[in-house]
Amino acid sequence: MPPRLISGPDGSLNLPHLRRLEQFQNPPLTATTCDSNISDYIGSGASSPARTPGLDARLAEFDALRSGNDHYFEHDKDADYDYDDDYEDNDDMDNRPPLLRNAHSRAGQPLLNPKVRDGDDDHRGRSYSTRSRGASPLLTPNRPTFSRSSTMRNHSPSTVKANARRKYMYAAFFLVLSLISFVIQTELSAYIQQELHWDKAYCMLYLTHGSWVILWPIQLLILRINKRKTSWPSFWRRHRELVHTTAVMVQKQDLDLSRHPAHPRSSPWFYLVRTTAFITCALTVAGLSWYVAVNMTTPSDLTAIYNCSAFFAYVFSVPLLKEPLRMDKSLAVLVAIAGVLIVAYGDSSPTDDDAAHRQAAGERLTGNLTIGVGSVLYGLYEVLYKRYACPPDGCSPGRGMVFANTFGSCIGAFTLTVLWIPLPILHWTGIELFALPTGYTALMLLFSVVMNATFAGSFLVLISLTSPVLSSVASLLTIFIVAVTDWFRTGEPLSAAALIGGLMIMLAFGMLSWSTWREMTEIEAGKAVDLTDSGEDSDTDERVR
Repeated sequence: MPPRLISGPDGSLNLPHLRRLEQFQNPPLTATTCDSNISDYIGSGASSPARTPGLDARLAEFDALRSGNDHYFEHDKDADYDYDDDYEDNDDMDNRPPLLRNAHSRAGQPLLNPKVRDGDDDHRGRSYSTRSRGASPLLTPNRPTFSRSSTMRNHSPSTVKANARRKYMYAAFFLVLSLISFVIQTELSAYIQQELHWDKAYCMLYLTHGSWVILWPIQLLILRINKRKTSWPSFWRRHRELVHTTAVMVQKQDLDLSRHPAHPRSSPWFYLVRTTAFITCALTVAGLSWYVAVNMTTPSDLTAIYNCSAFFAYVFSVPLLKEPLRMDKSLAVLVAIAGVLIVAYGDSSPTDDDAAHRQAAGERLTGNLTIGVGSVLYGLYEVLYKRYACPPDGCSPGRGMVFANTFGSCIGAFTLTVLWIPLPILHWTGIELFALPTGYTALMLLFSVVMNATFAGSFLVLISLTSPVLSSVASLLTIFIVAVTDWFRTGEPLSAAALIGGLMIMLAFGMLSWSTWREMTEIEAGKAVDLTDSGEDSDTDERVR
């Protein structure tokens, strides 16, 4: 039925919708009172959610008021709206300040400074972008539209210290996880090739490195369980934004995304593909040397020489990462290398059969030289990964961990889709006949693959959070652990050389850890820290404009 007409004292008609429309003519200039302001809020460059049912309802109500549609208000619209979904999709909008301000207001202005001393004061406060969406017709012409571009600022010393403490707590956890998984994988690989006689070096490399593709799905599952109360569209949007913005940070090596406007030719995904290709090739050659040498030498020699990559990582870090030469770091690396040599060759003794001993020694030497080349390449791989595939210093630990596992999945995907090509070539030439394992051998290989993927993800996170040198020296701890494991597996007790070398390696690790902690704390204290995601995947609100 049409609305009832009510006449006022002066003979004018009082319509309910006209009264509400008059009240709406000059609303407070916020992001929730008019459709233009809402549109400005949605399109301002922030990583805010798209129109939700709550925003659509407000827009529909305003359209009804403007067009005089009284039928829209005949029943209670609030009864049809589920506010829980709106709050769930916008759980971080309450913490956001309004983008649009009054004509004469400025952000960041001191409260106790009422005077304007010079004409340059107009440029104080938070900067705004002139490239964002134009102002609404309801807004005054001289009101700027503020953007949410990130403004990197220094934080208080307590904030920087807390961020560094959280980073190294994560690093300690992934260090322990990487040590355990590496030891298990080393013993299983030696057991499969030497005792189960499945000697397929490249096939094992292809399967283990290809398994890295599961790192990102597992990480996404863990993050989803942690944020299970958030709706899937909102969670997925935020995760994509985090990965995208971190890829831009990696490409530009800068935390301030506002200084790098988006351009089709500078897409981070093309950069990520190129980086994945050449880093995976370096890793594949280094890893192949490990699988070739595992059947020629002992697990102790294999682990000791392979982990000499700490020295080469430090050498490559000086020109590629511009890392300064420090006396304490150099001394720690030299002590670690000396401990490695003592573990590998300190307890060697001849056997009764000289011919068999010479043959075994020659094969062992070949294996050691092979793994030595792999050690150099693995040190180069670690530095290349840190230089071209890690966010710059100051990135929050949560963001670094998410991107590290994402890049690990990229390496696995590249291995599965490209590096299968040598398999038929090796088969046709007779160098390595392709044959998948069966039964008990397949089960042991599956465990080895899972442990390798665990080690890879943990080690990539460790490099991202700390440095290639610290990560490599930390992996030297596996030498002593592998020696102890061999003792329990074979029944042969540890020699004096193994004990002395292991103690030297642990001493070097302690020296380097202290030096790296002190250096990185000093660096972070003078730098801006990226706290945009507060260490969590779901709190990212940056967008590359």
